[in-house]
Amino acid sequence: MKNQDYTTTLIVPNSTAEVFDAINHVKGWWSESIDGRTDEPDAEFLYHYKDVHVCKIRIVEFVPNEKVVWLVLENHFNFTDDKTEWKGNKMVFEIAETDHGTELKFTQHGLTPEYECYNVCNDAWTSYLQGSLKNLITTGKGNPNTKDETLNEELIQKWNLPQK
Repeated sequence: MKNQDYTTTLIVPNSTAEVFDAINHVKGWWSESIDGRTDEPDAEFLYHYKDVHVCKIRIVEFVPNEKVVWLVLENHFNFTDDKTEWKGNKMVFEIAETDHGTELKFTQHGLTPEYECYNVCNDAWTSYLQGSLKNLITTGKGNPNTKDETLNEELIQKWNLPQK
């Protein structure tokens, strides 16, 4: 059976070190609304887009210039019946030199067509990775979500998050 986890691959002319650094500059390509460290092993960070999507992530593998793995600890979507889709998913960034440049393969293990959010998440990841992250790597400027200070009060209480 074919693996149906979301995956995308891009090739850039940059070094593996430049790709690794860009991945870990999450505010530069995913969202300016990231709280916490995104550039060291065992770090945890919080991503949020208004109260539409909030997730808490831990960096569980961090191999310089080769691999970064995120584990989704908590997740909430306000547009799905199952508010916890993504919880327990691993997001894997694999970096390798090729004859054509540096290859970055991203896979979100667990994000499959059975998820209610799959189509939205597929489109969003493709945009962030093939667009914003690729631009950050190749030009030094990504296109992340802009800083947004609104966070759902219920989730602040549930996850014991700091008040904004």
